[in-house]
Amino acid sequence: MKVTFLGAGSTVFARNVIGDCLTCESLRESVFALYDIDAVRLNESKTIIEAMNKTLGGYGKIECYLGVENRKAALKCADFVVNAIQVGLYEPCTVIDFEVPKKYGLRQTIGDTLGIGGIMRALRTIPVMDDFARDMEEVCPDAWFLNYTNPMAMLSGYMQRYTGVKTVGLCHSVQVCSRDLFRDLGMDESLLEGRKELIAGINHMGWLLEIRDKNGKDLYPEIRKRAAEKLADKDCKNLVRLDYIKNFGYYCTESSEHNAEYNMFYIKSKYPELIERYNIPLDEYPRRCIEQIASWKKEYSELLENGVKEHTRSNEYASRIMEAIVTNTPYEIGGNVLNRGHLIKNLPEEACVEVPCLVNGYGVQPCYVGELPVQCAAMNMTNINVQLLTIEAARTRKKEHIYQAAMLDPHTGSELDIDTIKKMVDDLIEAHGDYLPKYH
Repeated sequence: MKVTFLGAGSTVFARNVIGDCLTCESLRESVFALYDIDAVRLNESKTIIEAMNKTLGGYGKIECYLGVENRKAALKCADFVVNAIQVGLYEPCTVIDFEVPKKYGLRQTIGDTLGIGGIMRALRTIPVMDDFARDMEEVCPDAWFLNYTNPMAMLSGYMQRYTGVKTVGLCHSVQVCSRDLFRDLGMDESLLEGRKELIAGINHMGWLLEIRDKNGKDLYPEIRKRAAEKLADKDCKNLVRLDYIKNFGYYCTESSEHNAEYNMFYIKSKYPELIERYNIPLDEYPRRCIEQIASWKKEYSELLENGVKEHTRSNEYASRIMEAIVTNTPYEIGGNVLNRGHLIKNLPEEACVEVPCLVNGYGVQPCYVGELPVQCAAMNMTNINVQLLTIEAARTRKKEHIYQAAMLDPHTGSELDIDTIKKMVDDLIEAHGDYLPKYH
């Protein structure tokens, strides 16, 4: 079996996913092909992953492929392709995504999934992923493409609609949603053992629609009671999500720093007091990037000096999906898939939705959910509108669709007028230069 990792210079994540595979008997003898366009980052990953593999018993084979000219070789005969690229990295592109909008008075927290930052990230990433798809259709047409790169719904949705590659989008938040909620509310986590829950919606705004303990008791009444009380705690990091429970009735999958910028409610220059009230960390992603870059340099130095410790299998879905398909052992995930057949009845078919999926020897099979509560579907649609228009912009190369995506973005549209939005988009396109294709 062969697993190709695109963006293997994301060393920590590559180490986790491949480490997970190496702890699994049915996967550990695979060929692991590491691909990146950055020689330094690729070599760091090679060094760490080979050392980890040796610690775990020396299974499988690690191969490295550098540069676009070697991409087909990296992909050839792959059974699974894991995608974790970041086009343009922190510098220059993430800096541009934050600093240009600031000139227009538009502030962001993360900027990688929605908002003007998410739109620009998608526009510079989709052409690269389209190239991946063409290569895969030629040299590994039966491979599963496991996408971890954000903006998840835009990138996965493009691949699912406009390429022949079998694609599922994977996030980290579904697995930990209930546990994060219980910890915030001080609830007994033992109630989560054997629980029954249903999560569905879109990436980063999937809704915890139902949660019951192993005996079938509905846990939401206690959750709603505690959430209302917790909203008075100004030190809580998840006040936006708890406010969702208060105003929309349900908890969502992704963190408050993300969800603060997915709507028109919390980051408002006219009401700056909301930032403090809801504990919203503006410019969080650039700050996080700087810290992670410094932290990795220190960690890499220590790993070279002290060696690589044992790896414990993480809760990432990638290796579980591979194992389920290879061994035909059923496993359930929360996956991002096209809403074909109206898995969620009150969202459009062309939307990329996050729903329960059964994985086995036949691949990834999405499960029917039905209708979301109307207010939850309405919230999702404010994001889906932006996602679909951004995909349309990437597909047609029409600048008007970029303008429209930004105009209809809830946070951007609530802060800026149309003429200002267009000027900001033009400035962003110019600043990104060759990282974007030409638009007309």
